Amino acid sequence: MSSPDVHTASGRRLGSADPYQEGPVDLRLVPPALAAWAAAGLALGTSGRSAAVGAVLCACAALTLLAGPLVVAAVSAGRARAARRTADGQPYARLRTTTTAAAGVLLCAAAGAAAAGLHGADTRSGPVPGLAEGYTRVEAELTVTSDPRQTRPRVRGDHSTPVSLLLDAEIDRLTGPDGTVTRLRTPVLVMVAPGAAAAQWQRLLPSTGLRISGRLAPPRLEGERIAAVLGTDADDPPRVIAAPTLLQRTAGQLRSGLRKASDGLDSDARALLPGLVVGDTSRVTPELHDAFKATDLTHLLAVSGANLSILLFLLIGPPGTALRSERRGLAPRLGISLRMTALIGGGIALGFVIVCRPEASVLRAAACGLITLLAIGTGRRRSLIPALAAAVLLLVLYDPWLARSYGFLLSVLATGALLTLAPRWSSALQRHRVPPRLAEVLAAAGAAQAVCAPVVVVLASRVSLVAIPCNLLAEFAVAPATVLGFAALAVAPVSMAAAEDLALVAGWPVGWIASVARTGAALPGAEADWPGGWRGAALLAVLTTALVLSARRLARHPWVCSAAVLALVLAVLRPVPLTRIMTGWPPPDWAFVMCDVGQGDAMVLAAGEGTGVVVDTGPDPRLVDRCLRDLGITRVPLLLLTHFHADHVRGLPGALRGRKVAAIQTTSLDEPADQAAFVKRTAATANVPVIPAGEGERRRIGPLDWRVLWPAADARGAVPAVVTEEPNDSSVTLFVRSGGLTLLLLGDLEPPAQRGMLRHYPALPRVDVLKVAHHGSAYQDTALLRSARPRLALISCGTDNPYGHPAARTVEALTAGGAKVFRTDTDGAIAVTGSGAGLRAAGRS
Repeated sequence: MSSPDVHTASGRRLGSADPYQEGPVDLRLVPPALAAWAAAGLALGTSGRSAAVGAVLCACAALTLLAGPLVVAAVSAGRARAARRTADGQPYARLRTTTTAAAGVLLCAAAGAAAAGLHGADTRSGPVPGLAEGYTRVEAELTVTSDPRQTRPRVRGDHSTPVSLLLDAEIDRLTGPDGTVTRLRTPVLVMVAPGAAAAQWQRLLPSTGLRISGRLAPPRLEGERIAAVLGTDADDPPRVIAAPTLLQRTAGQLRSGLRKASDGLDSDARALLPGLVVGDTSRVTPELHDAFKATDLTHLLAVSGANLSILLFLLIGPPGTALRSERRGLAPRLGISLRMTALIGGGIALGFVIVCRPEASVLRAAACGLITLLAIGTGRRRSLIPALAAAVLLLVLYDPWLARSYGFLLSVLATGALLTLAPRWSSALQRHRVPPRLAEVLAAAGAAQAVCAPVVVVLASRVSLVAIPCNLLAEFAVAPATVLGFAALAVAPVSMAAAEDLALVAGWPVGWIASVARTGAALPGAEADWPGGWRGAALLAVLTTALVLSARRLARHPWVCSAAVLALVLAVLRPVPLTRIMTGWPPPDWAFVMCDVGQGDAMVLAAGEGTGVVVDTGPDPRLVDRCLRDLGITRVPLLLLTHFHADHVRGLPGALRGRKVAAIQTTSLDEPADQAAFVKRTAATANVPVIPAGEGERRRIGPLDWRVLWPAADARGAVPAVVTEEPNDSSVTLFVRSGGLTLLLLGDLEPPAQRGMLRHYPALPRVDVLKVAHHGSAYQDTALLRSARPRLALISCGTDNPYGHPAARTVEALTAGGAKVFRTDTDGAIAVTGSGAGLRAAGRS
């Protein structure tokens, strides 16, 4: 029976109808869980000996604490004064409780350090790490432990890294270069380079046995859970030596059925439904992923505890009514007892882990889901904090590598916020007359964002200003999409037609989620730059804490709150006139802007109100999109790509996003072939025609008038040999007039092509603005620089780029010729205004 003290602590009168009135939150398991977590994280970064020493020291300290009170009690027992002083036993009871708790913390720390030390030592043992240091070629028999996943293309200099397949695996049998055969169990990451048999590699299931020949390499970072990276290629199909288990085959067939059932949906829904239900993101395009990232909705693309919670909620209903006569959900309607309901919920959790793959993220999701199951089964909200702590403790001891996982940290922080902060914030909102359901949703989204945002800053160096509203708008569609998606998955093996119908209905809420992500990401101020690393995280955490602590005081001043909300809305919408007044950017009557896109090129020529001709798009869609937003460009009559190097074309999706682009013009040399194909594929998706640029071609758009100077054709109409092999030398070069302003845009021309162009146009006039070729590299033709004699020389290059751009001698040559040099790595985006005596350039540092 509950004591009066418990009822008093619960805030309700004795005898209230709620059968589970509770006292303060039980936090006793929190310190042991944090101790094990911290110890495991530290031990993974040290040697096995250091981990063992730390574990022994913690264990010895714990035993000392446990033995201390017993010794004191034994000594004091024979003393009459001590016996009188402790007659009630309370001082010793308090001492015993405190020391026991401290000893428990130390023992958990010892267990965490020991588990991490053993796992780390196991990873570092055997011949694999040594062979990896020598980049040795080996033959291995291994067992796949994860589904294949694709890497995202990244721009490295002028090329884009190819999309590879990654597989987690354990080497069971290793044949070294000398023929030595070793049996072992060492975790590795298999990297499969693109090849003709890539589709067969992508269909591999966990537990499949393979024989692979490849080259070992050390892991990228110290303290990883893998001993090496085993590189191979997909030119040949995988050599399977053991079929996957029946369980994995069944799970794979279920996931495949969901993918097939969603084939008839539109592109976004087809990509998102498998990702939302089982974490299959193989169809999610980089652009859609970036939109989810900008709006902090990426947790919907990974399997999370919310998925399982929704299924359990459907089974039993709200946790608060789980033990009451009016409890809701399918279970009471079907006459299922509470105990049997809990068993069914456990079975659902087990099936969830199997279907969604028993990887770390899925295990985290199952743990969080089982916490929800505990709430549903007991109706005890405050018992969830000890349950979360216990889950953390058990998971860290089971898999110490989770202690260094950002995903695990975010999962625990979000769950903790929902259990602690969200109920209080919801109550506060309801006291201010916010409807209960809306208050709960607002509090949950705000609490999760508040605690997770500092960790996101460490990873991304940015803060999403639209995360909370986008999560609120998406939240209402997550439950129906998840339930219908799981229903389609379960029905597909029996009736594909029924599964397709369910997927069709699920496509509506899934499409809504995609629309929320794309719309939120398209807002000009969706993201704000923030200092990265743990310093930036600490700064954001301090500011968030200060805001939360002052929230009650601010709520008394509605005008202050209204002004803050208005400021946030303006920061997100960033209307160009207001932005120009506040920041001075872009300057009035700008004619040309060189965007700051890092190590790459992206430029804009003003062609009227909200209209601009774009020349190159840089390496990052996000950066060029931001530049065009700041300039207020919504219409692009022509988008010119000077050549197909990745640092000039990979940002194309960002330039197309939310804008009306009439045509894309390119050079005639389709090299590199993969980047040329990327441009054509992206243009086709956006229904934008691609046309080649011709030598001598002249165009006029608004105030702009330009001529294509290069690539130049000879008298027979053939392109000179100097540009047939080298993409840089095939760069489309423009001579542009904008009112009284003249510009020469050289792309990435190298000296041979620069000299060829000068021979073709010996009477090249002096220009006001020169876009310096190839990011200001040392390879420039001085005769061309002397002929152009620019007044302003603009160089686009990235901060601390590894190529030394711009070269000191190039800058000196330009300065000696009378040019004023501006560069994006120090000046930021550069805008040119005026002409003649009024010619000016301004950087946005």
